[in-house]
Amino acid sequence: MNYNKKTVKDVDVKGKKVLLRCDFNVPMAKDGSGVITDDKRIRAALPTIQYLLDQGAAVIACSHMGKPEPSFEKWAKKQTEKGKDPASLTKEKWEKSLEALCMEPVAKRLGELLGRDVVLAGDVVGPDAQAKAAALKSGEIMLLQNTRFEKGETKNDPALAKAMADLAGSDGVYVSDAFGAVHRAHASTAGVAAYLPAVSGFLIQKELDFIGGALANPKRPLVAILGGAKVSSKIGVINNLLEIADTIIIGGGMSYTFAKAQGGTVGDSLLESDWLDYCNEMIAKAGEKGVKLLLPVDTVIADKFAPDADSKVVPNGQIPDGWQGLDIGPETVKLYCGAVKDAGTVIWNGPMGVFEFEKFAVGTKAVAEALSETDAITIIGGGDSAAAVQQLGYAEKMTHISTGGGASLEFMEGKELPGVACLLDK
Repeated sequence: MNYNKKTVKDVDVKGKKVLLRCDFNVPMAKDGSGVITDDKRIRAALPTIQYLLDQGAAVIACSHMGKPEPSFEKWAKKQTEKGKDPASLTKEKWEKSLEALCMEPVAKRLGELLGRDVVLAGDVVGPDAQAKAAALKSGEIMLLQNTRFEKGETKNDPALAKAMADLAGSDGVYVSDAFGAVHRAHASTAGVAAYLPAVSGFLIQKELDFIGGALANPKRPLVAILGGAKVSSKIGVINNLLEIADTIIIGGGMSYTFAKAQGGTVGDSLLESDWLDYCNEMIAKAGEKGVKLLLPVDTVIADKFAPDADSKVVPNGQIPDGWQGLDIGPETVKLYCGAVKDAGTVIWNGPMGVFEFEKFAVGTKAVAEALSETDAITIIGGGDSAAAVQQLGYAEKMTHISTGGGASLEFMEGKELPGVACLLDK
């Protein structure tokens, strides 16, 4: 995939309408109060928005929020599948479920952060959005309703993409800045690029520079740290990194599948028995390619999955029945921290253990600390590893923390991201 894409700085937006795809899919309070519990994604879009407004563009921002079901019938079917009583499912309840995913709280918070009014449309491409987009002047910003309120959004419906592009007019520009959504070929992430010149915002540019740079032309040695629960979710990443990396470090729940594959006992630890042959193939492939593949040498085990569980350290692959591995052990911590010390680039995706429990966050914390002390370019690949470095207080010390979990994983797999592929090449 070509990572060298045009950005907002490569196009003239003065006096033009810009359709800007953001990722405003923010977490909301569960009580239905409409309170945003974390506005990080809104803040992440501010540099691009501010730049466009300063350049004299009229900005039509859009985003999805959650997973609304645009039809009552489909919503009722999904609720029934979840075990809800069909008789209790009313159109009123369905409308309430949509209301909870409206963009009002986002428009309000965005306005506060920008220090200016954000005009909110009552629909995505309907009469209200059309009227408000037509009236929008240079230096003003509006926000469309939740793009997933339109049935055609997730289907990448060309008619919807065209209607969204039409809001910006014949000389409009499309700016993509929602990295968390670029792995999906939706109307607002990819389809609109067929009707407007498409460029990236600063957020996507940064992701392409850092992750794209680390994959295409890394400062060596390149060390990849892969953790998390499942081998199956990281197959593509491991395959791709075996072609690029100098060292691959395996931790987290998926390390027990590797341990079992090598003839070890893993007790009640997380295990994907369908992937044992794959693990052995990867170990062999690493040997053939001269890639150092580091696996745990010891592990912290617990007698139950709980923050206050009894725990002890055992050699890797020697976990007794009734016990489960919840973190890498002290010798493994030394081995892994030593491996990142002299790295040129480190990519980290997935925690080393159950970092949500303080007692079993030691391995993840040690790796985060080692990364904060190295001179290497450090890239955290979104999702749980991003949450871990934030929670442990090391976020400021990392070179780059990706804003997209699924997108950064697919990026590391070497897959083409539809929302990036559709942008104009430099």
